[in-house]
Amino acid sequence: MTRRFEDKTVLITGAAGGIGRATVRAFAAEGANIVATDRPGEGLDAIVGEVAAAGAQAIAVPTDITSESAVEAMVAAAIDRFGRIDVAFNNAGVHAIGTPIHETSEAVWDRVHDVTLKGMFFCIKHEVRAMLATGGGSVINTSSIGGLVATPGVGAYIAAKHGVAGLTKTAALEYSSQGIRFNAICPGATETAMLADWLVNDEAAAAVRAQHPIGRWAQPEEMASVVLFLASDAASFMTGAILPVDGGITAQ
Repeated sequence: MTRRFEDKTVLITGAAGGIGRATVRAFAAEGANIVATDRPGEGLDAIVGEVAAAGAQAIAVPTDITSESAVEAMVAAAIDRFGRIDVAFNNAGVHAIGTPIHETSEAVWDRVHDVTLKGMFFCIKHEVRAMLATGGGSVINTSSIGGLVATPGVGAYIAAKHGVAGLTKTAALEYSSQGIRFNAICPGATETAMLADWLVNDEAAAAVRAQHPIGRWAQPEEMASVVLFLASDAASFMTGAILPVDGGITAQ
């Protein structure tokens, strides 16, 4: 079996979460060197152990991506250990639910945007610098169906995820001619801790499931498979794509 990412280095933010962890496992199974990052205290050492058990190499780099200096150090750690970054999956993000715009505090707005959008900007900025120095790469960002359509009560999250989509398109225009492709996935409801925050009861779970024409929500591994496709040579002519992976929600 050909392992598509043998000897490639993949940096993954939000690596301890559902989609991030599934993507770590998928890349490791295909031979990638993994740079796993998340907030301090999120169990990254266990992820490194999983990667080693899969026969791949990994380092854990706890990082607060709201700090540019921390992001710069994160990228430097990847380069120091593996010499380059071939793929970056910028997956970290947070949300806030159930608050209409006129009741949303500045603190909530700033927290969502600092992690989900400003942190994304810092990651892209320093990943691009590393990739330009080694001839290119592929960057995949996690937006959301909330980056394509709106939902009442989550204005801060919707605005941030729309920002991720716009930042991805801009980066694609700026860097694709220099060998760096940029694409974004827009997940529908996916069985992660974030989804659990929405599923306050059986009625809420049924409502979330009913939004998806496919009749269910996604598993994290289904998002990981799309990320690996976008990172691979099979997607070599794809850049600037904001790709719904949403069970049909945005087709309605």
